[in-house]
This record gives sequence, C-alpha cells and structure tokens, in this order.
Amino acid sequence: MTATITENLAPIEVAERIEAMDVLRGFALLGILLMNLEGFVGPVMASGSGLDPALSGMDRTVDLLIYILVQGKFYTLFSLLFGMGFAVMSQRAEQAGRPFAGVYWRRSLVLLAFGMVHAIFIWAGDILMMYALCSFLLLAFRPLPTRWLVPLGLVTYAMPVGFMYLMGAMGSVLGGTEGWDKAMGEIGKQMQVLIESERTAYGSGTYAEATWQRLKSTGMALSNLTMFGFIVFGMFLLGAWFVRSGAMARPREFPRLYAVLRWIALPIGVLAMLGSVALEPTMDFATFDLRISTAFALQMLANLLMCLGYVAWVVRALGAPWWRRPLSALAPAGRMALTNYLMQSLVCTWMFYGYGLGYFEQLPRAWQPVFGLALFALQVLVSHLWLSRFRFGPMEWLWRSATYLKRQPLKIRAG
Repeated sequence: MTATITENLAPIEVAERIEAMDVLRGFALLGILLMNLEGFVGPVMASGSGLDPALSGMDRTVDLLIYILVQGKFYTLFSLLFGMGFAVMSQRAEQAGRPFAGVYWRRSLVLLAFGMVHAIFIWAGDILMMYALCSFLLLAFRPLPTRWLVPLGLVTYAMPVGFMYLMGAMGSVLGGTEGWDKAMGEIGKQMQVLIESERTAYGSGTYAEATWQRLKSTGMALSNLTMFGFIVFGMFLLGAWFVRSGAMARPREFPRLYAVLRWIALPIGVLAMLGSVALEPTMDFATFDLRISTAFALQMLANLLMCLGYVAWVVRALGAPWWRRPLSALAPAGRMALTNYLMQSLVCTWMFYGYGLGYFEQLPRAWQPVFGLALFALQVLVSHLWLSRFRFGPMEWLWRSATYLKRQPLKIRAG
C-alpha cells in the first residue's frame, strides 16, 4: 500500500506552476541577500540592531535605505510565499485524491535538516529552521475555512507586539530600580560578548572555531522562536489565503485588494517605518521601555504592510507587457530558491570569513548593495542555464527526492 501511494506522488511540473510565485521568490531572494549582507560582512547578531551609529556619509545613507526598505520586509515575504506553497500542495493533493500529511511531514523534516546543516556549518543567520519548525503547525490549520485565514493570520502576527508592549510597560515602570537595571544590564553584556565572540571567530578564526560559534549563535537565535515564530506563522496563514482565495492565481478578479495594497498599505508602511526610525534608530540591548516597544510595533506594522505592498506591485507589473519580460527573468532564480539561498551563504562566508578570503568587516556599507546586485545577477544567469537542462535546482531535487521517497528525474528529456 505504501509503495503504491509513494508512486502516485510527484512534484508539480513547470507548466503547473504559478509564475507570479516564482517571480516573487526571485524578488525575495534579492531582498534577502541585501538584508543578510550586513550579517555576512560583520557579526550576525549586530546586523539586526538597526542603524549603525558609527557610520557616516554614503555608508549611513545606504544603511538607512536598507533598514527602511529592505530589513524585515523580505523574510516576511518568504514566509508569505511558504504559506502559498503549502496551500498549493494541499489543493493539488485534494484534487488528485492523494494523501498529504505524510508527504508534508517528510518535506518539513528534510527542510529542518537543511536548516540545521546551514546554520551550524555555513551561516548562523539561517531562517530555514524557523520555517520548518513553524510549518508543522500548518497541518492543524488545513481544515479551516478560507475566510478565517486572514483574521487568524493577523492576530497571530500581532501577538509578539502585545508581548513587547507588556515588556515595555514593565521597563517603563521598573526602570531605575536595582533589580530591573541589573537584569537588563546583564542581557546587554551577554549580547556584547556574543557579538565580540562572533567578530573573533568569523573574522580570524579557523573553520572549527567558526562552527563552534555558529552553534552557540544558533542556540541564541532559536530562543527567539516564541517571538518570531508567531510572525512567521501569521505570514504562513496569510500566504495560504492568497492561494485558496484565488488572489494569486487570478489577480484580475481582485482589483480592489491589490489597489489597496499598492496605494494605501505600502505608503502607510513606509510612514510607520519612518516613525520607528525616529523613535529608536538603534537598538540598545540593555534598555527596554514603552518608547522602544512602540518603535518595535511600528516596525512590525511596516514589515507587514510593505511586504504586501511589494507583492501587489510585482503582481501589477507582471500584467504590464513592458515589465513582464524583465520580471519573468527572475522566475528561474525563484524556482531554485533553496539552492540560491544556500549558495548566497556559501559564497559570502567564503568571501568574508577568516577561513576564506578574509574580507570580514572590510566591505564598506555603501558597496554592499553593489556586491549583492552583482552576485544576484550571476545567480539569475546560472539559474537560467541550469534549468535549461535540468528540471530542478540541485537542492530542490534532493529535497523532492527525500520528500517523495523516490529519486526524481533531474535531466530534461528531449521532446
């Protein structure tokens, strides 16, 4: 029985793919690279603390632009796309009358394995483990009516904001007391120690020393699962709604939705992000109060609204003949999103870490987007060349073969 079921399962063909999702994955890959470069060039834990007060001139301008337009907007976009992918798999399994839960569990377990290898042996800024751990919960929400996905997704996304406001209120009330100040000061010291240990291990350490440091940093990152896991899962649910409602496959049937996202959500998101920067441009790990929690809330609002605004503009551009062709060039990179994501980490850690070429903390902030654009352009070219001969990217092939318990055909057969 199991063998028969396994033989009936297979990944979707190219002709069955929703092109907009592949283009959005390619677009998200570029944003992820632009965001992650700060954590490749310098300590990972320091890259998420906002604007670097030591920068000036063009370096500070670029840092500000990346923080406002990119930081936090593209891991939410990837989370949205992950939820879309789940909904597509679920719908096609239902239409074909195929079992789904076992295949999806294997898919998530393999992704978790990829994430663990990536985080420990390549780069500590991994997001795959977070996606994999949160993805297991999606099966429980599969029977939900489509109309419930948006409100439930928004509530889930907003839960960390409520928690941060609770912490901010405690900080505002207890700030100045010996116990609170001592506890926050200890947190600040621990973060500084971690950042300095990353600077030493990644900048001048051996591969073994860097690996040990990645293990410690990954443990710290996973401690935030209860916070950022809600954000990721909330975006999963919103992504599932885009597919189940038909808004992704048939965007012309949802003109009002996309107009609101383009002309209202995106501008409000930019204003919210500017407000966050005005309140707290740089995170002080030893301080937390209502002002900082408000800055965090505005940033979370901006991340959501700007992410959805970006989606709406990309979908709109795909409907315009003069934009469709250049944007469609991103689709092959999106079809190989896992391979390209891991390749970005391999190339950048080899370029910047001490056990590689050793350019750690030597690439100026202003030049980081230039490097990122050049690397991404190369990835787009390689993706086109690879997919002209093969059905999947290398890691996608491995992921699918392990998921379906069957070696997938890789080469494209003539005719």
